[in-house]
Amino acid sequence: MADVADHLRKKLGTLPHKPGIYLMRDRFGTVIYVGKARDLRKRVSHYFQPSRRMGWDLKLKALTDAIHDFDFHVVRSEPESLLLEGKLIKEFHPRYNISFRDDKQFLLLKVNLEDPIPRFTLTRLKQDDGARYFGPFPNSSALRGTLALVRRQYHLRGCRPLTPGERDYKHCLYAHLKYCTAPCIGNVSRDEYLQQVTAAADFLAGECDEMRTQLAEEMKKASAAQEYERAAELRDLLADLRRTTEKVNRFDRVPYSLPFALDAERDLAELGRLLNLAAPPRRIEGFDISNISSTFKVASLVSFRDGRPDRANYRKFKIKTVEGQDDFASVAEVVRRRYTRLLKEGAAPSPDDPGPAGPPEPRAQTDGEPTGSPTDPAPLAETETKPIRPKPGLPDLILIDGGKGQLGAACGELAKLGLTHLPIIGLAKEFEEIYRPGEKEPLRLPAESGALKLLQRVRDESHRLANTYNAELRLRKISESLLDEFPGIGERRKSALLKEFGSVQRLRLATVEQIAEVPGFGGKAAAELKAFLEARS
Repeated sequence: MADVADHLRKKLGTLPHKPGIYLMRDRFGTVIYVGKARDLRKRVSHYFQPSRRMGWDLKLKALTDAIHDFDFHVVRSEPESLLLEGKLIKEFHPRYNISFRDDKQFLLLKVNLEDPIPRFTLTRLKQDDGARYFGPFPNSSALRGTLALVRRQYHLRGCRPLTPGERDYKHCLYAHLKYCTAPCIGNVSRDEYLQQVTAAADFLAGECDEMRTQLAEEMKKASAAQEYERAAELRDLLADLRRTTEKVNRFDRVPYSLPFALDAERDLAELGRLLNLAAPPRRIEGFDISNISSTFKVASLVSFRDGRPDRANYRKFKIKTVEGQDDFASVAEVVRRRYTRLLKEGAAPSPDDPGPAGPPEPRAQTDGEPTGSPTDPAPLAETETKPIRPKPGLPDLILIDGGKGQLGAACGELAKLGLTHLPIIGLAKEFEEIYRPGEKEPLRLPAESGALKLLQRVRDESHRLANTYNAELRLRKISESLLDEFPGIGERRKSALLKEFGSVQRLRLATVEQIAEVPGFGGKAAAELKAFLEARS
């Protein structure tokens, strides 16, 4: 590890031989990879071995080259490390992670004792419905095996109907095999069956020592009798039971006190002091522009509250009034549109509104203004996608991605709106210089400054959102260009189709009758268009 930086080498020496999670960060402090380990020291040390850096895996080499620092958190067991890893990947969306980046949750076990005939079911979402929940369970196969064992041991139903009846009983394999006591036909009373369910719930809550002992004894007897298949089956049941009933922390909220999470309060206080603000900027809004060869000029707005992304208040804009590739004019337009709208909506000067925390990563909304001419890519239907939520107030700090020119354009628009009191800065990427209104020289902060890293996170997130939106529009345009190949369609009929169905993908799923209802199309034209799309699917 001769080429490993001194600070990384020292940190590797502090890693314990315990299970946990680790987070790799780049030079900007951004989390680029989250992993779990049975032995933290062994696992993390592997990344810095010379053989890893010279390996054939280009993705791994790119990751190791980008690592500037790492952090770790010790947990009690492997299942806990799996749960925490999933939570952190969903929170930070590291670029080198693939698993857990969707919104899928770990499995829970649910039973509602108020149901006519209670039953245990698997779910991924905990609701406030009066039911009793167990989990989450990192190992789904172990959970399913344990649930089958519990149903057989306590003679519980496994059928789906909420209130099964005589007809369901006739086709119920569980009842005929005597796995279920069949309360649906009165074999036992509801109170008696409820006692069975309660005993099973207690078992799942951890009162399972007796069954473990029983299974272990049966396994030994089967092995002594040379019934090795039965012994192996009991061994697997014991393993599933151990995995399912092992105590783990739930991590309903990600523990932001972990070493990798910079002290948000400290960073905000430092930023407020460096910028001579009256108080730490609790709410920051960041802007970025994205355009490629003057096409699909878009802008993004990201909102950070208390140092963390407030994704419910992200916004996306199409630039409408700027000709050519002019970043300064584009910044001016988007700043004007954003704060003109907030003023019209009655945004109070105080930004301490109790805005919502928002979902993990909802689709960012457009600013609500018309999205251009009918020939533009299909506009986002704000009335259909924008949820009702409290309107945000004016921010404590505005961050523009760029230098003096971009900052000057934004300041000019704020002056026209009478918002010169709003603090605003520009962050130039090349040397990470902070430009301030009225200051000739930019402010340069040390690379390890928490305030600078906070600004970089805001800037990088706005850059990511703008580029993602630009790519989304380009892909949509490529898809819609297929319609131009259909003979005689014209812009008016094409716009009518996109307005009705939203995209070519949805149009492919439509029937001939549905297409014929679009203005400008009859039965014959609709059938020809349907055949045209099917031939190119």
